[in-house]
Amino acid sequence: MKIWKYLRMFRNLLIINFFYFILTHSAYSNIEVKARTAILQDFFSGEILYEKEPDRSIYPASMTKIMTSIIAFDLIKSGDLNLEDKFIISENAWRLSTAGYSSMFIMVGDEVSVEDLLKGIIVASGNDACVALAEGIAGTEEEFAILMTSKAKELNMLNSNFSNSSGINDPDNYSTVKDILIMSNYLIKEHPEYYKWFSETEFTWDRTGGDPITQGNRNPLLYKNFGADGIKTGYLAVEKYSLASSILRKGRRLIAVGSGFETKNSRSRESRKLLTYGLTNFDLVQINKKDQIFDKVDVWLGKENFVDVYIKEDIYKTIKKAKKKLLKVSMKYNGPIEAPIKKDQVVGKLRIIYDDEFISEHDLLALKDIKKVNIFSRLMKSLNYLIWGDV
Repeated sequence: MKIWKYLRMFRNLLIINFFYFILTHSAYSNIEVKARTAILQDFFSGEILYEKEPDRSIYPASMTKIMTSIIAFDLIKSGDLNLEDKFIISENAWRLSTAGYSSMFIMVGDEVSVEDLLKGIIVASGNDACVALAEGIAGTEEEFAILMTSKAKELNMLNSNFSNSSGINDPDNYSTVKDILIMSNYLIKEHPEYYKWFSETEFTWDRTGGDPITQGNRNPLLYKNFGADGIKTGYLAVEKYSLASSILRKGRRLIAVGSGFETKNSRSRESRKLLTYGLTNFDLVQINKKDQIFDKVDVWLGKENFVDVYIKEDIYKTIKKAKKKLLKVSMKYNGPIEAPIKKDQVVGKLRIIYDDEFISEHDLLALKDIKKVNIFSRLMKSLNYLIWGDV
């Protein structure tokens, strides 16, 4: 009888442990994404939420066009290029529109604006538009590719090289999903006004010698009523299907990049699954808003008893669902701070701890000048402190 009693107890213990494992691991365990390589990032905090061989070399195919667009956007931002500028279409660019590649369908001798070429690249994924833009900016596509690779190095894309502007077959045009993520981050942060074009679902080109052509965006997630607003698909026979995608929902942005999806459907399904994983398993906490008052610290011998402090950067932290209580934020300073205090003087530190682990430390800056009181007031304050302990 005792044996059966212990067996029942053992069985019950197994059941309890099984359900405990399910409850504590199912929500936070890494999902399996059916791609050769993939990565997921919480945009505002910069934290990586999932990765699968993120440094594995890939042929980025049309995701290359993200960098092509960035080169143009940077030049527009610096004033060296305008959206209204027009480039004359070469036979070299036109030839791609007759070779079976995705095209904007520009014609030799056309004068096409930079804005139309960019939309032809971003929405219609036109390889002909890529070559036309590259030649218009740099003279030749080869010279433009040097600009692309140089920009990649500037962005610390350590495992990328660009040999053309469109991503068509070339073994020297390679990257990684991690590098594509870095590139996508830069695009969204530095060029938000133009990034909006990546969410447009169609583009109409009033072509020469024929009726206007309207083409849809090839990003399948834009049609899912899911909140996706970019970024770029890709396909090469050797690489299979790829997608750099992003979603903006309730003030939170996630970026996912995957390559080596077997089919179009799996590219869409697995990319959505990856983004959903990030949304449903993690929360984003904003700890500080750039240049806004964070708190105040005590002042000694100043014309004011306190000075407001701020931090020069947005601070976000991504945490697992239902784990906010593990996040601790504290100010550290040797106070009260003796006047005079100069605006932007470092007066303390903001420390962030998560699950008893130190995460980061940030400078607390004085919001304004605090002058020192005159000698008589200093004497009275010192006397009060000696007698009453009151500063």
